[in-house]
Amino acid sequence: MSDPHTRIAELEAELAAVRRELQEFTSAVSHDLRAPLRHIVSFAQLVEEDAGPQLSAEVQGFLSTITGSAKHLGAMLDGLRELSRVGSLVLAPVPVDLRALVQEVVLEVAHQHAPRQLVLDVDVPDAVVVVDAALLCVVLRAVFDNAWKFTSRVPEAEALVVVRAWQAAGRLVLEVQDNGAGFVSAHPEQALRMFGRLHAVNAFPGLGVGLALAAKAAQRMGAALQLAPAQPVGCMVTLSLPLAAP
Repeated sequence: MSDPHTRIAELEAELAAVRRELQEFTSAVSHDLRAPLRHIVSFAQLVEEDAGPQLSAEVQGFLSTITGSAKHLGAMLDGLRELSRVGSLVLAPVPVDLRALVQEVVLEVAHQHAPRQLVLDVDVPDAVVVVDAALLCVVLRAVFDNAWKFTSRVPEAEALVVVRAWQAAGRLVLEVQDNGAGFVSAHPEQALRMFGRLHAVNAFPGLGVGLALAAKAAQRMGAALQLAPAQPVGCMVTLSLPLAAP
């Protein structure tokens, strides 16, 4: 009978190999489909430019749909490529000024959504924690972007994002709550899957990529990322992250 520890090590090695193969496949697919997509967009645009005046409104609509769908697929491939990149990052915990990092990412996301603003209530301790800064930034960007996106129908003066963080039992707990659209779903984890949504496809912009990237980054750090409806409205995202020893 084989040693249980040896068998566990073998299974872990097999799992790591499967993950590498999946990442390589995802990266190859997202790269190799890029050229055919460019051709589809280019030739559809050429047809529209050369024969535009002679085409019926219906045919012009068909060409527009072809171009739009190809660009949409291109964006989805970008998401897959980014998912593969995040999944292959080597963990590199370093001392990080938590408050400064959160403020930096908040400003970055706010700039991306300018000129629209919202009310920010940030209470993060002035502490140095040992985490993988790159992966934590992936999580923060996605979660803050999600909050901006789903408060887009709330008047600027009333749109609110509350950020709280604290340390407990060797873990960093970070909560981001908004008063946006929220969701009603028995399966909120669906939003953490690639291209997953909790709303109708056209209800809000986006492809359902951001939170999937956040979930992958959290997984790489050994963290847990959870979504829950906020009360009375909105969404609460909670990250529970084990801290490395200083």
